[in-house]
Amino acid sequence: MWIDTHCHLDAPEFDADRQAVIERASQAGVGMIVVPAVMPSTFEAARQAALQCHGTYALGIHPLFVKQAGDDAIDQLRAALQQHHADPRLVAIGEIGLDHFALSLKDEASNALQDRIYAAQLALAVEFELPVIVHVRRSADDLLKHLRRLKQQGKAIQGGIAHAFNGSAQQAQAFIDLGFKLGFGGAMTFDRALQIRRLAADLPGDAIVLETDAPDIPPHWLYVLEKDRAKGISSRNEPAELPRIAQTLAALRGWSLEQARDLTTANALQALPRLQTLIRA
Repeated sequence: MWIDTHCHLDAPEFDADRQAVIERASQAGVGMIVVPAVMPSTFEAARQAALQCHGTYALGIHPLFVKQAGDDAIDQLRAALQQHHADPRLVAIGEIGLDHFALSLKDEASNALQDRIYAAQLALAVEFELPVIVHVRRSADDLLKHLRRLKQQGKAIQGGIAHAFNGSAQQAQAFIDLGFKLGFGGAMTFDRALQIRRLAADLPGDAIVLETDAPDIPPHWLYVLEKDRAKGISSRNEPAELPRIAQTLAALRGWSLEQARDLTTANALQALPRLQTLIRA
């Protein structure tokens, strides 16, 4: 069984044919999908999408949605965690993190807000004893700074996943040392993604999980060039692509496809322990 550890199945792009997307994923052998929310207004949609696909969900505030989420976003997240904490399908707090790519580092107000919301969500992860799914985009060192600070205070996060990882080997090891797995998906399939492919090839085998981030981060065979996008041509990533994405990982590491499946599934179960009970059931 394949596990897609990061798929926004609740996204509007899937509204017209969500059940067909789920069926294609199942036919491809994707037996579990993790659906992370991005802000309070999507909490219920993420939960419902997880129920529809017999998958799981995470609740959190994405760094690019911190302004849109509203001043009471953390209070809403706390209330949702209190309401659903006993639900075995709630496997993490996410998607949370920092994004220093889309927002200028000179935008002190926006970055301070991201930082404050991220820190508050880490505190909730400690309180509710849940792992986290972390958005990492030119922000690895700052993400790690907060995680290390909690560890020094005796409040270590229960691990999780560094989603769509594209940092350095040293940053990767720092996340691993803190109990995290690293997520790899469609970006790995591009020949020019040298750093991502190098990491996928060289990191410890027990540190890697697979994800699609559907409908985003399409693999190379779904990528639409900018000139074609200008003409209105588009494509959509979906969880059924995961086994084909995994072929790239297998080729980079010299694994069989079955090895890639079994190892990344085992890693996902370690990163998000509540998955274990659902899969055994």
